[in-house]
Amino acid sequence: MACGVSIAKMSTTIKSKIPGLYVGTDKHQWWKEAVVYQIYPASFLDSNGDGWGDVPGITKKLDYLKDLGVDVIWISPIYKSPQADMGYDIADYEDIDPSYGTLADVDHLIAEIKKRDMKLVMDLVVNHTSEQHAWFLDSRSSKTSSKRDWYIWKPAKYDANGNRQPPNNWALILGEANSAWTWDETTQEYYLSLFTPEQPDLNWENPAVRAAVHDILRFWLDRGASGFRMDVINLISKVQTYPDAEVAVKGAKYQPGDKFYANGPRLHEYLKEINTKVLSKYDTLTVGEMPFVRNEDEIMRVVGAESSELNMIFAFDLVDIDNVPGDFKFTLHPWDARDLKKIVSRLQRLMLERDGWNSVFVENHDQPRSVSRYTDDSDEWREYGAKLLCLMQTTLAGTLYVYQGEEIGMRNVPASWKPEEYKDIESINFWKKNNELYPNDEEKLALARKILQRKARDNARTPVQWDSTPHAGFTAPTSTPWMRVVPDYTYINAAAQLTTPNPTPGTLSVHAFWKRGLENRKKHKDVFVYGDFEVIDPQHEKVVAWKRWSETEAFVTVLNFSGEEIQWTGLDGSGVEVKKWVAGNYDERELERRGTGGKVVLRAWEGLLGVCA
Repeated sequence: MACGVSIAKMSTTIKSKIPGLYVGTDKHQWWKEAVVYQIYPASFLDSNGDGWGDVPGITKKLDYLKDLGVDVIWISPIYKSPQADMGYDIADYEDIDPSYGTLADVDHLIAEIKKRDMKLVMDLVVNHTSEQHAWFLDSRSSKTSSKRDWYIWKPAKYDANGNRQPPNNWALILGEANSAWTWDETTQEYYLSLFTPEQPDLNWENPAVRAAVHDILRFWLDRGASGFRMDVINLISKVQTYPDAEVAVKGAKYQPGDKFYANGPRLHEYLKEINTKVLSKYDTLTVGEMPFVRNEDEIMRVVGAESSELNMIFAFDLVDIDNVPGDFKFTLHPWDARDLKKIVSRLQRLMLERDGWNSVFVENHDQPRSVSRYTDDSDEWREYGAKLLCLMQTTLAGTLYVYQGEEIGMRNVPASWKPEEYKDIESINFWKKNNELYPNDEEKLALARKILQRKARDNARTPVQWDSTPHAGFTAPTSTPWMRVVPDYTYINAAAQLTTPNPTPGTLSVHAFWKRGLENRKKHKDVFVYGDFEVIDPQHEKVVAWKRWSETEAFVTVLNFSGEEIQWTGLDGSGVEVKKWVAGNYDERELERRGTGGKVVLRAWEGLLGVCA
C-alpha cells in the first residue's frame, strides 16, 4: 500500500478503535501539542554576576524561547534548598532559594510568560525532602515527635557479630556502593533516603503527608503555574514489609531495590487522589518521571485517557539504551538502529492502540548530551547529528520536550576534563567508589573516567553557551561560573547561530533547523502530533525510518544512525512511495535531485523528511 493511498480508509479503521485520534475531535488538548523547554536554572543565565543562574535570567530570555517555538517552560527546582542535589533536596516548597531570586521574581516571570501566551510548569519533588526541611527537623528530633511518621524510620538489624546493619540491603540510587538507609544518632534509628542521606523519603502512607503535598500543588497553581513535572513520582509507595532485594549485582553489598519501592501497591490510589482533590480543579500539564517501569499495563494505568492520574510520563527506554540491562546506570552497552526502532515503535504503538499519551525527549538534566550519546559529536559531524535528532523527535507523536542547549547542539564535556571538574553528587560518589575499589588499577580507573565523560549528569549541567564572550555570556566576564563552561563555546553558541541561520548555501544552523522543525510540527500537527505510526525496515542495523499519516496527508522520516554511507533499499516492498523530500540535514538544494524510490543513498548521519505520494 502506498503511503498516501487509502489513508482515509486506514484512518477510519483506527478511529473506530481509538475514538478521537484525529483533528476535530475532543481528544485534542493544548498539552499534547505543546513544545516544552526545560530550564536547569543554575546553568541557564546569571543576571547578577554571582556565577549562578537565576530567575531574572530566565525572564531575560523569554523572547528567545518564544521565537524558537516554545509553548511551555519547565523549570527544575528553584525552591529553598541547601543544594545537596542541585535543588532536588527541598527545604521549603513555598519559597525560593536566594541564589535564584525571590518569590516576587517568580511572580514577574509568570506574568511575562503569560504576556507571551506561554505557560510555566514547576518541578514537584515530593518523594523526599531535604534533611533541612522543617518537617524532617521535627521528625528526627524525637521518636515521640508529631511528625515522626512523616518519614520512614526503622530500627537497626545486627549481624552474627553484633555489628549494626541497615534494615535491608537496598542500595542508594545516587551512590550504589552505599546503603539507602541513613543512621540517625539522636534517635538511634535508620531513615530511608533512596537518593542521598540528605534527602529523606516522605512516608506517603500518612494522610497528613498527602494533604500537605496537595497544599503545595494548590499554592503554585493559584500563583499561576500551569502544571507539574513530578520527580520520581512512582517511588512514593513502598512495599511496607521492606524486604531485602534480590542479588542482581554480584559482589555488591547493597542491591537495587526498585522492585519494592517503584510502582508500589498504593501508587495509583495516591495519584488518583492528587487528581481528584487538586488537578481536576485546574487546566494542567502533568508529566511523571517514572524510572524502573517497563510494564505496559502499569504505564497505561497512569496515562490512559480514562486513568484520571497523569497526562503522560517520561519513559526511560530510549535514554537507557546504552545501559547494561539490569545493571546500574554507569555502564556501557552497545546498541544499533534496530534497538532504537524497537523502543520507539513500542511506545508509539502502545499509546495509539490503548489511548494514552507519550512524552518525546532524548535529553534532560539527568542525561548526557544527545548529540554525544546517539551520534558523532566531533566537529566534522556534530551539526549533522544534532539535526538528525531534531528530525527524529519533531516527527514523533507525543508532547515534545527540548532541553536547554539542545537546540544549538551542545555536547558533552571534553574527555580531557579531570574527575575533579565534575560537580554532581552522583558523579562524585561514582568516582569515589571506583577509587576505593580499584586504588591502583589504572585500567579500571580509566574505564570509570570514560564512563563519567559519556554518561555523567554533569554533561547536561554546564552553562548554556549564549555567545563567544568569556564564560559564553552565561555570567559576567569578571565572574566565576559555578561550573566550568565547555571550551567549544567560542564557536558553538546561540548568538552565532542566530546571526548566521544559513551558514552555507542550502543549509540551516542547528538552531534554525530546530525552529523550522517545531514550526513544521505545529503546521502538520494532525500527522506529527496525532497521526498514525509505522516503522519501515525494522531489521536494518543502521537506518531508522517510519511513516506518519493522518486522514489527509502523510510523511516519511529516514535517519542514518551511522557514520557510513548507506545504500538503503528499505522503501522497496514497504508500501511507501515518497513524492518528494522536503527537509534534510545536508545541503537542501540537492533534495529535488534525490531519488524517491528503489535505492536511497544516505550519507553519514543523514536525515531526510519526505512527503508521501
